[in-house]
Amino acid sequence: SLIRACTRETIPQTLEQGQKLHATLVKNGLLAFHASFLNNALVHFYATFDFPFSAHKVFDEIPKPCVDTVDWTTLMSCYVRNHLPHEALSIFSFMREEDVEPDEVTFVSLFAACSRLGKVMIGEQGHVYMIKKGLPFIVTVSNAAMDMYVKCGRMEDARRLFDEMREKSVVSWSVMLSGVIRWEGIKNGRCWFDQMPMRNEVAWTLMVVAYIETGFTREAFSLICNMTWSSVYYYFGLSYVTLCSFLSACSRSGDLMVGKWVHAYAIKAMGKELHVMVRTALIDMYSKCGRIEAASKVFENMSYRNVVAWNAILSGLAMHGRGKCVLELFSWMLKEVKPDDITFISVLSACNHSGLVDQGYRYFKDLGPRYGITPKIEHYACMVDLLGRAGRLKEAVVVVMEMPIPPNEFVLGSLLAACGQHGKVHLGEHILQELIRIDPLNTEYHVLLSNMYTLAGRQKEADSLRQVLKSRGIMKVPGMSSIHVDGQVHHFSSGDKSHPRTQDEMPRFHSAVKRLFDIYKSELVIRDCACFHTFKHGSSVLRPWLKNVNWHKLYFSAVTLVVG
Repeated sequence: SLIRACTRETIPQTLEQGQKLHATLVKNGLLAFHASFLNNALVHFYATFDFPFSAHKVFDEIPKPCVDTVDWTTLMSCYVRNHLPHEALSIFSFMREEDVEPDEVTFVSLFAACSRLGKVMIGEQGHVYMIKKGLPFIVTVSNAAMDMYVKCGRMEDARRLFDEMREKSVVSWSVMLSGVIRWEGIKNGRCWFDQMPMRNEVAWTLMVVAYIETGFTREAFSLICNMTWSSVYYYFGLSYVTLCSFLSACSRSGDLMVGKWVHAYAIKAMGKELHVMVRTALIDMYSKCGRIEAASKVFENMSYRNVVAWNAILSGLAMHGRGKCVLELFSWMLKEVKPDDITFISVLSACNHSGLVDQGYRYFKDLGPRYGITPKIEHYACMVDLLGRAGRLKEAVVVVMEMPIPPNEFVLGSLLAACGQHGKVHLGEHILQELIRIDPLNTEYHVLLSNMYTLAGRQKEADSLRQVLKSRGIMKVPGMSSIHVDGQVHHFSSGDKSHPRTQDEMPRFHSAVKRLFDIYKSELVIRDCACFHTFKHGSSVLRPWLKNVNWHKLYFSAVTLVVG
């Protein structure tokens, strides 16, 4: 009864008390006499506090005849809650081998694990088993099955299950809303949203985030206003989870306007002491929207900073090429919190963008000995890219050869790009063969090697490689850029002339390039379809070229100022 009392109150004090009780039972040998009853209680105790491996260890000590469906389901759901779906499916498999019959609650965990892994076939078999055994499809079970079908793109099955439900909760409607938005488009999603008989915060958030991410700023603002003026949210305000979701969507879409509004709302609703997660999301949003000074200001005003907040500002500064600032800030970070593996991805990325090769190499070597962090594939990718950009290809190859794990396409892709920059065609050919084995449909690597052949004067090999891609029906997907203007998103690709305002904006671009040169009075590099054009001797040299340039062929995304 004492263990069950600790299980009912999930607070740190009861966790400690329960662990002491467990230690006392082991020390006194009581588990040997009452193994079934006490171990069952301990499994539920550790599972409730989300200690799956401790729960599993105790579970294994229970005599198999004494393990019932509830015990199996408890362990399985604990693994699912702790983002270990593979282990959850293994438990279900062992459960069936022991001829223990699952109940409807077991299938909630099964469907959740399948949805995270995309194992729709296993989930479908579970669905059929429930029908054959006549197990009741209570609302939670139906919602879990629908969520699995939705996340796996099986909207017909999800809709059929939804239509068969006698009782539909707001969660049921929200699960279907997420699927309609993802697989059937935002227009159909809004229709579904409008016909919902009830809406929770999740439904509102799903719809607003969808509008932000697709560039419908006006619609997002309108929905947010409706949401905040509804009776529930008017009095209690939006939760920090919802605000973080909005800010995350702004980060992905680059919508600074909505991001600023969310910032103002958060200050008004929560006061100056914003939740640490909201402040961290603000740092990330401002950084990715090009406002690093605003991100730094948010960070400086934080009274409490955890490692996630530090990582956000370090990543933002690295993104903006402020490598020295990152290294200075990192030394301050060590006085407050312990860095994690994500911290060093930002540090190495900052060294990469700022050309701080030796500093980056030192941090990479210190990961294990000094900071106790095992290098991951992302750290190796950063290091290879850092050495490759600096022309230290031999050292980059050594790093790849000494990796304890097989290199992936990001590591080898960085090495191939470095070969292209420094004319190492022979090495590039070997790397491409390995990349083709890993990812045969990726055209970027073929194009890189083709460009290397061209620069090396081996035009026949370049043409042959492009012909191979063409014969296989593989086409390079063009990169897209987008900008926000008056609440609308405009998309462009290199050499694109399809936008209706192209002719109107061309003279403005012409004027902007001249103004940039007049401001910086330095070296200007402009790339057109043929090559790079460099101007070093003032506007007298630049302006005659500007008069004759074919603006329709100019690559807008490749205007670079090199300030001396």
